Amino acid sequence: MTILKMNIFKSILFSISLSIAVTGCMVGPNLEKPVAEVEDQFRFDSIANDSMINLAWWQMYNDPMLDTLIYMALERNRDVLIAISRIEQAYAVLGVSRADLFPQFGYDASATYGKPDPAGTSDPGALFTITPSVYWELDFWGKVRRSNQAARAEIAASEEALRLVQVSLIAAVADGYFQLLDYDKRLEISRRTWETRKESLWIIEQRFLKGIVPEIDLNQAQQQEAVAAVAVPVYERNVARTENYLSILIGQNPRNIKRCMLDDRVLPPEVPVGIPSELLLRRPDIIQAEQVFYAETARIGVAQAMRFPSFSITGALGVASSDLSSLVSGDALIYSIGGSVLGPVFNWGKNKRRVEIQQEVAEQALYRYEQSVLNAFREVDDALIDLQTYGAESESRQRQKKAAINAAMLSRARYDGGQTGYLEVLDTERSMFSAELEATASRRNHLSSYIYLYKALGGGWITPADQP
Repeated sequence: MTILKMNIFKSILFSISLSIAVTGCMVGPNLEKPVAEVEDQFRFDSIANDSMINLAWWQMYNDPMLDTLIYMALERNRDVLIAISRIEQAYAVLGVSRADLFPQFGYDASATYGKPDPAGTSDPGALFTITPSVYWELDFWGKVRRSNQAARAEIAASEEALRLVQVSLIAAVADGYFQLLDYDKRLEISRRTWETRKESLWIIEQRFLKGIVPEIDLNQAQQQEAVAAVAVPVYERNVARTENYLSILIGQNPRNIKRCMLDDRVLPPEVPVGIPSELLLRRPDIIQAEQVFYAETARIGVAQAMRFPSFSITGALGVASSDLSSLVSGDALIYSIGGSVLGPVFNWGKNKRRVEIQQEVAEQALYRYEQSVLNAFREVDDALIDLQTYGAESESRQRQKKAAINAAMLSRARYDGGQTGYLEVLDTERSMFSAELEATASRRNHLSSYIYLYKALGGGWITPADQP
């Protein structure tokens, strides 16, 4: 019995060695990095060398409230948790695919009772069997290995998807935070303007009652008071909605968000951008699209392998006995070993069409990669020009606000002195109200342009002085 077992194991080892010798063949195209056309420099970038380095860029604003919100979002946001779960799922898929490279072991235990001889020459009895078995499909054409390549690429794509979610989340939190500060400032301006116009309306009413000013002055003052009054609930509503939006981003129920004032924000230093080719190594959406292309390319090999025969080895070694107590003695040894070949002959081109379908899927993945590269370059150029133009616009809006405030003061003094009509006062006060609102909106856009550039670059930036 010992010699028989050794012969069986030798046969299995020989089969294993044979499979190792023949599994060097893999059908399907090899994975090659897609090529994208890259310019020497971004269109609106004045720096010709690479200086893009990751860091917690939002700390440049020196706002602990913003820092807290971002860290809470990275830890609690449901989209981040979903992306992390998908990575774990991708690793599990790889484990399932990788298991197909190795023999599959099982067992079969049975017990039967009956009369095997219909002629009645034998008495009824029981039969007990325990048979461990092994099944191994040889990866002759590389189907399993191509499947493993696809699974590993899906893992890399899932990891980049997590980075993409994190980058987008940080940008969304920071942008929402500055939007909230902007609405706070607009609400403050509206309330202050409303109070001022209510006082002006009271004065005009008293003058009208005494016959000093005509009724049209009173009506115009009432209109301006109503305009300011309407702005207050509008911005109160926007503040509440933005707080709710930020609350969901940080994974909490809607609540009050602690923050600073917009005037306290400082702008980050000048942003070095770098060379466009580095963008291909940094943007998570580009890397994700590249890994998806690798996965779909590897699946071409899986589809091609289905056109060829599959080779498998099966074996069983066990015992059988009519007495349950004698199974462990091994007196009734049973065994089997064999191989099989299963392959298609004629299926009306179904397997060929599978290959063609997967080739088109891989080509679509390549096009999506190329499109993601084009979108990335567009987003960086858009962010760069936004950064330049919003900076200039914000400076101009600040000058406009100062001039409008001074003009309103002078016009009010002229009206009180009887040197001009109330229409001039209305025009200057309308201009002042509008200029104050536009100035804070422009400043918020300038702050957000840094965020959009960070997101477009797929990372952050750091000044040479901060590199040590």
